[in-house]
Amino acid sequence: MNTTSIINGQPQQHLPVTDRSISYGDGLFETIACVDGRLQFWSAHLQRLHEGCLRLQLPLIDESLWLEDIRQLDIGDEPVVIKLIISRGSGGRGYKMPGDIQPTRIVSRYDWPSYSVELFNKGGCLKICHTPVSVNPALAGIKHLNRLDNVLARNEWNDENIIDGLMLDASGHVIEGTMSNLFAVEGERLYTPRLEQAGVAGVIRQQVMELAKKLGYECEQINLSVSHLLNMDELFITNSLLGICPIRRLQENAFNDWPLTRKLQQSLDMDGASLAI
Repeated sequence: MNTTSIINGQPQQHLPVTDRSISYGDGLFETIACVDGRLQFWSAHLQRLHEGCLRLQLPLIDESLWLEDIRQLDIGDEPVVIKLIISRGSGGRGYKMPGDIQPTRIVSRYDWPSYSVELFNKGGCLKICHTPVSVNPALAGIKHLNRLDNVLARNEWNDENIIDGLMLDASGHVIEGTMSNLFAVEGERLYTPRLEQAGVAGVIRQQVMELAKKLGYECEQINLSVSHLLNMDELFITNSLLGICPIRRLQENAFNDWPLTRKLQQSLDMDGASLAI
């Protein structure tokens, strides 16, 4: 049996229509790389999920339950993507939370995306999206299920040369990519957008910030505009599947050399804190 999804510990593919993830996006998710049967940065993903649960007043699910579910999936020998979802479970009509929360727990397996090795060697292209990111400090940083901003932004292009699109807030500050975090390099200083008001605080973003400090480079979280980015020496994006991806073009600006990006790429342990399943 080709098991691709486990819901509350059982192999199945369907949710009840009363689940609040469907009606309100009331929940959280994590996207985790599984390579050679190991969940990369498992502890960091679980920590962010727990922090999100605390902020959304969701019950914490024990690590052992997640792992039991994942081990029921058909992982195989090839790299795959594991997605965790926790929703507030079923409830009636209306925004008020149910008094007795029975969360829905979902784990799913997906094929590895068709990222080319050439992307890591030659870099990808970025565009500026017209769709703005929603500003809400109460949700900033966590990976909640309300992702319509990203859906609309991602569907602004079909060019296969564009790896991601950057999303801005209403003040013109660059916040993130539709599926990634952004870093800019000026000399030997790194900058990444502030995420107190909007955006997702990615697991690899945090790893890069810590790695830069270990290597002796400053990394500041600041407000960045598009004009700032066009005057930087290097740009790169990060996420849990891409790792670190250099950017060779933003609008009409070309970036042809990435010495610090390459150093970080070589130093980032993508099997870091991995867990064998």
